[in-house]
Parts: sequence; structure tokens; C-alpha cells
Amino acid sequence: MEEELQISKTQRKREMQALQDLGAELAALGTDKLAELDLPTRLLDAVLEAKRISKFGALRRQMQYVGRLMRESDADAIRSQLDVGKGTSVAETARLHSIERWRTRLIGDDLALGKLLNQYPRADAQRLRTLIRNIKREAEAKKPPRSFRELFQELRSIFEISKTR
Repeated sequence: MEEELQISKTQRKREMQALQDLGAELAALGTDKLAELDLPTRLLDAVLEAKRISKFGALRRQMQYVGRLMRESDADAIRSQLDVGKGTSVAETARLHSIERWRTRLIGDDLALGKLLNQYPRADAQRLRTLIRNIKREAEAKKPPRSFRELFQELRSIFEISKTR
């Protein structure tokens, strides 16, 4: 049973390297973004010091120190904060997929616009109809999908407005 719980030396090295890489991501951020993150004080100081170092050897040692401090902190929480800052959080990804599904439904199903307007009554129905019609025309004429992108932006703003209310 003990042998199953032991982690190999290679795996420990990979985990430490992943923590150092996370520290490097933190060091690449601007100081204003770092201030927004909820980092332990020692870790924040070490990352800010790494930003000031320009010599390769000294920077490598500092990043190793940052990696060691990362072991003491909650790396998953820091990664999720970074993902939210980058816009790659799970919730954000799900929201973008939802917008994509609505766009596909609006283009393929004539009744989808009515469903969307029932769910989001403040949406500009005329603008949406125009974009859908333009998408179909652009596809037939084999033009660049300008209206396709505009529909995505329009849906994004509709969902954003309804989310804030």
C-alpha cells in the first residue's frame, strides 16, 4: 500500500517544474494584475523581485524560489485566478459555447429567433433578423463571414446585458 502512495522522483520533478512555470506566468504579468490576485505576501514579493532581475542565473534561482513558495500556497486557486484573468475560466468557456449554439440555431432554424426573443425580450429583433439574412447572403456569395462575426458579438452583448440585470 505504501508503494502505491509514493510518487516517483520524475513525477515530483514534473510537479515542481509546473509550479515554476506557474510562477513564470505570474512574473510575466504586470504589477497591476499581480496586485489584483490574492497571492500570499512572500510569494508576491518573490515574484516582484523576479521581475526586477535581469541576469539569467539569478533569475533561474529566483524562479526556483518562487516554485518552492508555490508549494506552500494553493497553486490550483492561483491558476484559476489566472485563468479568470485570461478569460479562459470554465464558466467563460461555457458561456462562449452557449453563444455559439445560439448563433448556429439562429442561422439554421427560423423559429429560434422567436425563442431567443422570448428569453431575452430586450434584444433588437430587427438587427438580429438583418444579421441572419446577411449571413445567408454572404454564404451564398462566398464572401467573408463578416455578419457571422457580428451576430456573435450581438449575441454576446445581449447575454452580457441580461447577466448584469
